[in-house]
Amino acid sequence: MGAAGLWLAALAVLAVLGCPSTTSSSAEAGEAVVRRFFQALPTGDCAVLGPMLVTGQGVPSCEETVQDLRRHGMGLVDVLDAKVDGRDPDAVVVRARVSQGGTERSEPFLFRVERQGDGWRLRL
Repeated sequence: MGAAGLWLAALAVLAVLGCPSTTSSSAEAGEAVVRRFFQALPTGDCAVLGPMLVTGQGVPSCEETVQDLRRHGMGLVDVLDAKVDGRDPDAVVVRARVSQGGTERSEPFLFRVERQGDGWRLRL
């Protein structure tokens, strides 16, 4: 078997296994974006926060998003888990405990993180 045959065999094995390392790294990237965003949120600095947010038509500006989150006192308590969205391999659903106005919500909150351009961004 030549190099091309070995390469095709390796691809077939990865397809059968579902490529867990890619799934795992995507989930880790999604979780990291949520953690970094909420760590930086108190500053309100869109020069830092903006690159972590999904951009595009119909999406609120960073300033609007940050103002709304800060007005409601949103904060990250802990990330519970992160999983690649089964319908979209370029999206991760992050389940987290959050606080609102200083009180932890009883139900977990779901965040969607999407691959956009060369990185992962939070959709709020």
